[in-house]
Amino acid sequence: MYRLSLSRLVIPAVLIVCVLSPTFPSSLMAASSEVPDDIMRSILLNTIKDAESFEDRFDAEVWLLDMSTRMSRYIKDPNQRMEILRIAHKEARRMNLRPELVLSVMHVESLFDQYAVSSAGAQGLMQVMPFWKKEIGTTEDNLTDIATNIRYGCTILKAYLKRERGNERKALARYNGSTGKNWYPERVFNAWKKYWFVQR
Repeated sequence: MYRLSLSRLVIPAVLIVCVLSPTFPSSLMAASSEVPDDIMRSILLNTIKDAESFEDRFDAEVWLLDMSTRMSRYIKDPNQRMEILRIAHKEARRMNLRPELVLSVMHVESLFDQYAVSSAGAQGLMQVMPFWKKEIGTTEDNLTDIATNIRYGCTILKAYLKRERGNERKALARYNGSTGKNWYPERVFNAWKKYWFVQR
């Protein structure tokens, strides 16, 4: 279950009450995310309805709003943020990965650019190489599709974790193709600590 210490829970909890309250001033909402309160409330509620990977509604509200606020500096569209967060949480849980680790990989790999393509040909949010389509999917799969890319990325990362017997550092190095080197795992861990860390 997603848990927060009291000090970290107060702000997200207050935000949730404000967002879901019809009396929440639009000026305050604009200051925090630049989205009118009624729009953000609707997006959050619709996302929660489709979010099946959380322990309960409260966990979904806290995590989604907290992470959406953090991600807003990179993705302005709240609908896209919520879609990425819902799918990332779902696929991470399906593969028994920590959702915040998955977000940290996206941060380092693509800075949350759905259509990012590297010089080596890696595509999408988690920068998946096209050859993986023959290994774990079909040649028709679209790696710039949010759900497809995150599913691939989480599946690949989990496979490397199994190969490295749960060692996240070694698994991340394999994910990046830099086996035996620490620079990539350090970048992911630094992003996790600075932007996506959650006190449990």
